[in-house]
Amino acid sequence: MIPTLTRSYAVTAALAGFRIAAFAAPATDRTATVATANDDPFIGVTASLGATAGEMVDIYVAGFAPVQLGGPVSAGDPLTSDAKGNAVLATPAAGTTVRIIGFADEAGVSGDIVDALLSPGVLHEPA
Repeated sequence: MIPTLTRSYAVTAALAGFRIAAFAAPATDRTATVATANDDPFIGVTASLGATAGEMVDIYVAGFAPVQLGGPVSAGDPLTSDAKGNAVLATPAAGTTVRIIGFADEAGVSGDIVDALLSPGVLHEPA
């Protein structure tokens, strides 16, 4: 088994398994919600069980973790979130910055659950 770093967070709304999670209110607390944009403050990827509002959810924050895809990716591609918390290829437009949760460890298409190396960061495309 490849070790991962996992933390538990309270969730503000239902959060499915294998989704990218973000801080719900980063200025005031440590609650989690589903990531809905490529510039959300990502936490990591939810474990398989997910959680409903008010429950605790385990979130992988470092190491290898399974994540559901929202589009096609190749191994090594940088991953960000779509509007449903699925991992998609991170492609910043000119003059923008996008957050990434990590890198695909294998290729896949929308709906697949693939391993990703969690390595949060940002990608910036100069204007």
